[in-house]
Amino acid sequence: MPIDMRGLCPLIQVFDMPTSVRFYRDVLGFEIVGHAPLRGPDEFGWCWLRLGETELMLNTAYDYGERPAAPDPARVAAHGDTCNYIGARMWMLLINFCAAKGLDVKKPHVTHYGMKQLYLADLTGLGFVFSGGLCRRKFPGPIPMCEICGFPCPKDGTWGTQSFFGDQKMAVT
Repeated sequence: MPIDMRGLCPLIQVFDMPTSVRFYRDVLGFEIVGHAPLRGPDEFGWCWLRLGETELMLNTAYDYGERPAAPDPARVAAHGDTCNYIGARMWMLLINFCAAKGLDVKKPHVTHYGMKQLYLADLTGLGFVFSGGLCRRKFPGPIPMCEICGFPCPKDGTWGTQSFFGDQKMAVT
């Protein structure tokens, strides 16, 4: 019998904990549900964050007193192959939210295998993607562009249930 898993909570090593906490909490809306002892405002060695059903943990990349003045470029580059995917719906609201927060988001798109995605990077340079699931409908040519969300997508709202983010049908009118 397989293990009954309920989620995944990545641990992200961060250079500057207060800056990272302010990004995830104050910009994206995560709440802090646990943390190591405080050393100052938003200054702790580890914290656990939650937004809806999405959870992540932040940990300082360096122990207190050992952090260099600037991030190590080699360490930052080594994380270029890491990306966190977060299930999302209501694309126009998400896009407008990101724009209002001044986030540098790449143009939303649909991959060649049908996954709807909106890329952005956190303040550590770690990429993450808001994903809307997979299109179950096959098109003979290019997927038509939606006037509502700005994505190429079917008008019948068939985004979703093949996604590992659960049932995320999106009604597009």
